[in-house]
Amino acid sequence: MDNKNKPNHVKEKMTNQQGHPVTDNQNVRTVGDRGPTTLENYDFLEKISHFDREKIPERIVHARGTGAHGYFQSYGTINGEPISKYTRAKVFTNTEVQTPVFIRFSTVVHGKHSPETLRDPRGFAIKFYTEDGNWDLVGNNLKIFFIRDPLKFPDMIHAFRPDPVTNYQNLERMFDFVSQSPEALHMITFAFSPWGIPASYRHMQGSGVHAYKWVNEEGKGVLVKYHWEPVQGIKNLTQEEATKIQGENFNHATQDLYESIEKGDYPEWELYVQIMEDGEHPELDYDPLDATKLWYKEDYPWHKVGKMVLNRNPDNFHAEVEQVAFGTGVLVDGLDFSDDKLLQGRTYSYSDTQRYRVGANYLQLPINRPNHQVTTNQTGGQMDFRQDYGDFKNPHVDYEPSITGGLDEDKNPGVEHEPYVEGNLQRKTISRENNYGQAGETYRRLSDWEKDDLIKNLVSALSDCRKEIQDQMIEHFYQCDKDYGKRVEDGLKMSIESNKEMMEDAVRDAEEMGHPSDPY
Repeated sequence: MDNKNKPNHVKEKMTNQQGHPVTDNQNVRTVGDRGPTTLENYDFLEKISHFDREKIPERIVHARGTGAHGYFQSYGTINGEPISKYTRAKVFTNTEVQTPVFIRFSTVVHGKHSPETLRDPRGFAIKFYTEDGNWDLVGNNLKIFFIRDPLKFPDMIHAFRPDPVTNYQNLERMFDFVSQSPEALHMITFAFSPWGIPASYRHMQGSGVHAYKWVNEEGKGVLVKYHWEPVQGIKNLTQEEATKIQGENFNHATQDLYESIEKGDYPEWELYVQIMEDGEHPELDYDPLDATKLWYKEDYPWHKVGKMVLNRNPDNFHAEVEQVAFGTGVLVDGLDFSDDKLLQGRTYSYSDTQRYRVGANYLQLPINRPNHQVTTNQTGGQMDFRQDYGDFKNPHVDYEPSITGGLDEDKNPGVEHEPYVEGNLQRKTISRENNYGQAGETYRRLSDWEKDDLIKNLVSALSDCRKEIQDQMIEHFYQCDKDYGKRVEDGLKMSIESNKEMMEDAVRDAEEMGHPSDPY
């Protein structure tokens, strides 16, 4: 009988994982009723052994998150032209299908039970189960990043995390790193503005952050950036609003998403792309592959290309949200990489961390398995449970090439995109860093109240930092924009005086109140 049609009062009989009936789930087997216990408590030993291992290692970053199922529908055109002019990817060219998706939203720096009100970027990762296999678009809510070189990623995360000795977050560590990494100023400007704390996952933007490529039938490639806009509107929190919510519910964003979908209020996002001819673009004062930079709308318009709808919650949080595995290298035909160094570094790291976290055969799990048939000569590894081993059985061929059987190459690929690459192998930063230009422009584009909130948040965060870090950050802000630097500098001077007065008042109050009595 289908479980859904069974009466509520009918219960399945409990078994252990070998399928054996469990006749007593309340008591271990002991000598007498007081013990000691005996070693042959098989059900207990199996139960507790599994319990000891029921949590997989949490993600190194993006540990705190939630997710949902849905679909993506392509509109098939860009400004009235067929989208096939730019890409042959069927997920965009085939408008007759709704591509299933699974999305995971997350925070970045802290652990899996940290509050969802922290000032932190939000992950926005989508797995498309396309007819050509899986495509993962792994991004954030903000459109840029702190760094441009993958070699610095572990340092950045270490600086932003809690102190390894005290285990509490010390923002001096973060600003120490940022003060020596001026490319991070643009992201800092966004993160400490009202854009730094989304009100919920349903009300935040998403972005692929990096420049990718689209490739058409002729093998011609263009650079592309992806942007998700919430149909239900954009909402962010001030620090005061976030603090109030955190005191009442540190799961507010997860709860909001789950309950909205359960009641049929399905969140939607429209997908926009920006397109740029591939090349160095010397006319720009920044490198278009630099992940710390925006492509401004007035220079590279946003084109609406599709819509995503989330309409089903996970059936099992661990099996789906925790074990879902994304990678920036998971692309389908018609989609390609750019030369962005940070993107290429992430492409190795993401798949590598999934093998560590979930296991060598993480792609066999239902949440990660493509809808497209998988036939590969790869075999073995822990928890290998696939049934389709290509043509292993008749004859026994698990290699290629072979004249006796086995798998063969796909002889009908599209025209390969062949970008021309030439140059010396070097360890150098990009030639057009321009670390201050867009950070200053972003500051000037903020409304007055957004500027006020940004300055207040920065002053609060910097006020506990040592003076040399404060001075270095003030110098950076001045180079972004004179008003930006002056307001942070003036705010810190006022904060120092105010803190001094508060400390004197606190000492005086403590002396007057004396010490409380010991209740024990």
